[in-house]
This record gives sequence, C-alpha cells and structure tokens, in this order.
Amino acid sequence: MKRIAQTIRLRPEHREEYLRLHSAVWPGVEAALLRANIRNYSIYLHGDVLFAYMEYHGDDFEADMASIEADPETQRWWKLTDPCQEPFPDRGEGRQWSELPEIWHLSPPGEDTTV
Repeated sequence: MKRIAQTIRLRPEHREEYLRLHSAVWPGVEAALLRANIRNYSIYLHGDVLFAYMEYHGDDFEADMASIEADPETQRWWKLTDPCQEPFPDRGEGRQWSELPEIWHLSPPGEDTTV
C-alpha cells in the first residue's frame, strides 16, 4: 500500500462552488477512483489550502492513474473543479496537485516502519 499526500490552493472566489461540488461527488468519479485501487481518500481544507490524503492498493500506479485521467466522467468533473484550484509552482509537469513527501508514519506495533 502506498500513502499519498497532496496539496493545492483553493481560489477564494471559487470556494463555495468547490465545497458544493464536493458535498456530492459524482458516483462515476468515485467509481473511477475505486477501479484505480484508490482507497481511504480524503480532502481537507485549511484557509485557502486543500490537503488530500489517499492510499493506493494496486500494483501498477502509473497505469491506474492513467485510467483515472482517461475516464470521461472524471474529465468532466475536472473541468468544473480545476478552475477552482490554483496549483503551487512546484507541482510538476502535467499535474494539478503537488505531491508531498512522507517524512514520518506511525505504524502499528510489529509493522514495518520504513517510508
């Protein structure tokens, strides 16, 4: 299992729209995430900064991410949500959200603690 944390800014003028959209995420978008082996996905808000956490339970991360990107309903969803977001300059090529490196994780006793 791979833990993933990401961040992006929320444009203040689109705050209510973004919150409204995420109060009822489209079932097709959720289904695409589940098909791509994404679990335990949450988005948090602090001021105008969004923080996302998810867990990847698949074997081919790049292929699964490509399947999300190719999903027509997810593409329509992003056309609504992307304008609400302001990427950080370090986001990387072709990415909306910036990935954050994991520097520490509390594992249950007896579990491997390497990151």
